[in-house]
Amino acid sequence: MLTYILLGFAVLIAAVLIYAATRPDDFRIERSTAIKALPAAIMPHLADLQSWRAWSPWEKVDPDMQRSFTGPASGVGAAYAWDGDRKIGAGRMEVVEAMPERLLLKLDFLRPFKASNFAEFTLVPEGEATRVTWAMFGTNAYLHKLIGLICRPSMMHKIFDQGLADLKAQAER
Repeated sequence: MLTYILLGFAVLIAAVLIYAATRPDDFRIERSTAIKALPAAIMPHLADLQSWRAWSPWEKVDPDMQRSFTGPASGVGAAYAWDGDRKIGAGRMEVVEAMPERLLLKLDFLRPFKASNFAEFTLVPEGEATRVTWAMFGTNAYLHKLIGLICRPSMMHKIFDQGLADLKAQAER
């Protein structure tokens, strides 16, 4: 009987591992919200990485994390590095494109897993409001495909939704 249980468990693990290997090599996660402000009033909250402390959900995860800023105060070349506890890890992001209605950041995660991705904010006017979309995209290494089966989309949706709500509160003041 124990042999059948162990065999069934091994088949289940093999099925999960094979299924993870079939997942797409690229991913894109995005969320959006309408903010009652013009893009010109919202973009400073995004392009100035030091202002992220007021709205970024990751800032609340480890308020004691070490932060460093390099490059210009905002826009292309502005960079932010962090080193926090095991929940927040360590990494760096840099603004690589800044336009009035789009901001693109290069993300390099160092810990707990190494990965390089992009974050993108697009701001599209909608009447008296602006549709702000926050996306993260990149390539999926096998380990990330496996982890993604368990937590990535739902976890990231919740984090992005919280960040957009806090950004909305800041921008609509």
